[in-house]
Amino acid sequence: MTLYPITRRTLVLAGAAAGAMAMPGLPGLTVPARAQGLAPTQTMRGGANNYLPGAPIVERIGDGGFWMTGTVRRAGDGAPLEGIRIQIWAHTTEGRENDPHSHGATLTAADGTFRLEMPQIVPVFGQPHGHLAYDDEAFETVFLRPVMASASDTSLSADFVLQPA
Repeated sequence: MTLYPITRRTLVLAGAAAGAMAMPGLPGLTVPARAQGLAPTQTMRGGANNYLPGAPIVERIGDGGFWMTGTVRRAGDGAPLEGIRIQIWAHTTEGRENDPHSHGATLTAADGTFRLEMPQIVPVFGQPHGHLAYDDEAFETVFLRPVMASASDTSLSADFVLQPA
């Protein structure tokens, strides 16, 4: 006969199993926990700094060389969102965050991904970072400010989970 040590965990599990058998009408004890859905992305502190509403959709910002990428999904079910306008801006080798030519927007593909080439991001206030925004009417506005691991990185990724407005 195999003996198992009695631990706090085995006692808790045994008690839960016994309770489920004794009270079958309590679904919390008899069915597994259900996912609550994908939570929406919260706006990041400093994300809206130097935001200029209405940046045009562009093929590339400046001379390029750096890639800003990411995905956009719907809160709750996580479905990818196509045709969503994402605005991007940063302090780069070609301009400052508040320069209109340092801003541009792109649209998401059918799988919810976006990708926009821009000049190399450079540190400002000690941190190399980008700015991204979703600012149209169908979903709640979200501003992101992801920080790069290194100033020599040539790409940065940020993901959005949008809550319907």
